[in-house]
Amino acid sequence: MSYIFQILPALLSGVKMTLGIFAITLIGSIPLGLILSVGLIPKLKSILGKAGKGLLEGYVWVFRGTPLLLQLMFIFYGLPIIGLVFDRFSAALVAFILNYAAYFAEIFRGGFGAIDEGQFEASTVLNMTRWQALRYVVIPQVVKIVLPSIGNEVINLVKDSSLVYVIGLGDLLRAGNIASARDVTLVPLVLVGIIYLLLTLILTFLQKQIESAFSYYR
Repeated sequence: MSYIFQILPALLSGVKMTLGIFAITLIGSIPLGLILSVGLIPKLKSILGKAGKGLLEGYVWVFRGTPLLLQLMFIFYGLPIIGLVFDRFSAALVAFILNYAAYFAEIFRGGFGAIDEGQFEASTVLNMTRWQALRYVVIPQVVKIVLPSIGNEVINLVKDSSLVYVIGLGDLLRAGNIASARDVTLVPLVLVGIIYLLLTLILTFLQKQIESAFSYYR
């Protein structure tokens, strides 16, 4: 126990970095994914044009089709070649936000696709504008539909945050690796696993509470 209390401050410092990346990524990627999903809806093709829709689809394809670890390395080590330089924390945020926004865009696109076009027509009959129909009728239903998928991605984000070690950020896993290598023991890594399990347990509980709050749409 004395050893655990000795290494705990370093691990908690790593938790602070992990939670920082997690929170800022969610704040940036969910709204961005929602905006991008509107551009991916086939019915809006005439508004964006083929070129605009093609760019959005290409962005989603690239960021969903390549490993997040590779994206981290490319943004931090590769972009300085063309003059775009990020510090370690900013590079991690850019990579995570762009990556998760691509996933959220596809999730929201699927949610919009599940809404019948007749609901827009009914809203028009009630003298609602297209924006009002989206805000008050469609988006609340879309949110309920996509909540389970978004919850899964949120939980994955907690675990994916450990990838920032590759660019030298002191997250939870890196703190555990350093202590384990220094003291030649697996105890720090066991504690890291326990902390990740606790974080995912909390997020799973919150996800269920949010889903219950939206149950009145049934």
